[in-house]
Amino acid sequence: QVQVVESGGGLVQPGGSLRLSCAASGSRFSTMGWYRQAPGKQRELVAAITRGGSTNYADSVKGRFTISRDNVKNTVYLQMNSLKPEDTAVYYCNAPSVAGTHYWGQGTQVTVSS
Repeated sequence: QVQVVESGGGLVQPGGSLRLSCAASGSRFSTMGWYRQAPGKQRELVAAITRGGSTNYADSVKGRFTISRDNVKNTVYLQMNSLKPEDTAVYYCNAPSVAGTHYWGQGTQVTVSS
């Protein structure tokens, strides 16, 4: 049974930092990524990382967010620095299996507010 579990969200002031974690189990996963969805907006890709460590970022987070992964633990991390109010959203972890099935976590709320 595949499980994808996110953690690490919360409330932070503008300019602050948070680290999100996503632990996936039950399969072998290919490129893993973080998406976010703000109220009234479509879900968007924030960052993705291949098994080999190649990364891709949305322009809005380049230079502020860093994605990393531990292939042994099937865990992906998102270090978020210099957070802005517009980063407020529910953040979702996406973990596609090597067979091509996409699995999603339940989401974790990130709120950036003073």
